[in-house]
Amino acid sequence: MPAPSEITLYDTRTRRKQRLEPTVAPGKVSMYVCGPTVYDRAHIGNARPVVVFDVLFRLLRHVYGAENVAYARNITDVDDKIIARARETGREIGAITAETTRWFHEDMDALGALRPTVEPRATEHIGEMVAMIALLIERGHAYAAEGHVLFSVASFPAYGRLARRSLEDMRAGARVEVAPYKRDPMDFVLWKPSDAATPGWPSPWGRGRPGWHIECSAMARALLGAEFDIHGGGVDLAFPHHENELAQSACAHPDEGFARLWMHNGMLNVEGEKMSKSLGNFFTVRDLLDEYRSEFGISNMGPAIRYRLLMAHYRAPLDASRSFIEQAAAKLDTYRHFLHGWMPPSDPEQQRKAVDASGVVDALIDDLNTPEALAVIDRLLVETKRPLAHGESVHEGPSGFFARDLLGCALDFLGFDQKALFNFNANARAEALREKVLRDGDAAKVIEKALADRRAARDVKDFARADELRDALSFAGVIVKDSADGSRWELGPAFDLAKLRDLGG
Repeated sequence: MPAPSEITLYDTRTRRKQRLEPTVAPGKVSMYVCGPTVYDRAHIGNARPVVVFDVLFRLLRHVYGAENVAYARNITDVDDKIIARARETGREIGAITAETTRWFHEDMDALGALRPTVEPRATEHIGEMVAMIALLIERGHAYAAEGHVLFSVASFPAYGRLARRSLEDMRAGARVEVAPYKRDPMDFVLWKPSDAATPGWPSPWGRGRPGWHIECSAMARALLGAEFDIHGGGVDLAFPHHENELAQSACAHPDEGFARLWMHNGMLNVEGEKMSKSLGNFFTVRDLLDEYRSEFGISNMGPAIRYRLLMAHYRAPLDASRSFIEQAAAKLDTYRHFLHGWMPPSDPEQQRKAVDASGVVDALIDDLNTPEALAVIDRLLVETKRPLAHGESVHEGPSGFFARDLLGCALDFLGFDQKALFNFNANARAEALREKVLRDGDAAKVIEKALADRRAARDVKDFARADELRDALSFAGVIVKDSADGSRWELGPAFDLAKLRDLGG
């Protein structure tokens, strides 16, 4: 097993990889990750940090022991978006947040994410937020104005060090709320007033509710202590949310370190564009799960979504188009085929040794390199397939494990447990699509005509034209297989009915 000191992670603040050196006590590690604001379904972009930091959580548990890892991921259950949703729907806020939290858990469970060690709700820590705000006022870093309390960014010369922006540049390009009670346009809200129809709590500044940024500072300190090891979230949170967290925490408790290392996952796109409802490329995790269940008979597409989210390095941008998710599904179906009938070692220590011997941990300790970990999985798949393809007996490798044991244990470690993998059958999608195309007379005619034209081109030795037709079908996701008995077709993981129709007309 790798030594804990070998784990290196990229720190946004220093812009370099550094060794993870736990701060609280030797052999214990703590992590805080910003969680959902519970007013609607989690979209595919929300799922990326959940899956990324789930893999890190699994790695830390493996290296340090599950009992020595504290992972906090908050639930924001007081927020203006939640209040707006309640007004739109006429529902109670508590009913909305309870339902949406349940949805979030169900959807993330489907992606194979472990629950964090602790999952604080903002409304459970109002007292700690009020106390921190009072301390900021006392130390000259915040001020009350018209029922609001605001953080004074000018009082903290290091403001901008996480995002590496100067205060002057931020003021010049600021897109912030203009309010007469602000001393500086960059000052941000710590506390805001609530009217009788809006959720609120008593405070020295009147009945009100906390600003978003103070919530995470107070909850992280309450649950993980004065200093903790890792603060994570999407890169979109680096500024202003995490910048503001860092500033208010450093000013309230200047002798404490707050987060030692800041990790941020990259943005998620769809078809090369930022996901948005206006572009028509916005979809939730539940949209995908329901779509593949109803149309293609796949009971849980979650493993394929998870696989796609791990195919790029966590700091890189990622395209989550359906075609990429379907390619991930085809890959998982290959693993499922070669692990059919396999059972993991019954001894947990043997499972641990198999994971270490597989090589996936070696990939992950280098800044959570999930693409390399998946490449390790593919190499293990080749080692599993080779003797079977040649009719040879399967022998233990130098590690003392069969390649299939290493493959299965490595997949399980990455969150693709046996139950999820064996319930997943991407072939059901291909079969359902074929039936759909056959029912669609026009689509089937396009394929058959292209194949007939290809046969005719080959008969006259016009192989360039034959290859052109084959490539055109391939572009639409139709795979042509030639044999002595002729050509047949099947639908690949990237099949696109719209592209096929374009081919016909």
